[in-house]
Amino acid sequence: MSVSSILSTIFLLTGAFFFIVGSIGLNRLPDVYTRLHATTKCDTLGQALALLGVIFYEGATFTSVKVLLIIIFVLIANPTAAHALAKGAYMYGVKPCEITSLDMYKEKVKRRSK
Repeated sequence: MSVSSILSTIFLLTGAFFFIVGSIGLNRLPDVYTRLHATTKCDTLGQALALLGVIFYEGATFTSVKVLLIIIFVLIANPTAAHALAKGAYMYGVKPCEITSLDMYKEKVKRRSK
């Protein structure tokens, strides 16, 4: 087995692990904000690692460059979209769970509405 095959397998399995952790977080966490946080972090990292595994599997080709560009796009787009979803949920009136002790965004919204 070559080094690139071993690295590819390691990255693919690690990416799959993060996908599974994100799915567990989606099912176990109490509100939309913590669920969104868990799935965004785990899915972004899982996708990046899985695609890195594809790069190691392919070798140094033009396809690897395309996959690298996809990784960069995912690393930028996923957190941005999650932030927009969370802000939209907050502005729509979805309240955080009861155990959330700090709501820093509430003061920002109060200042803007004055």
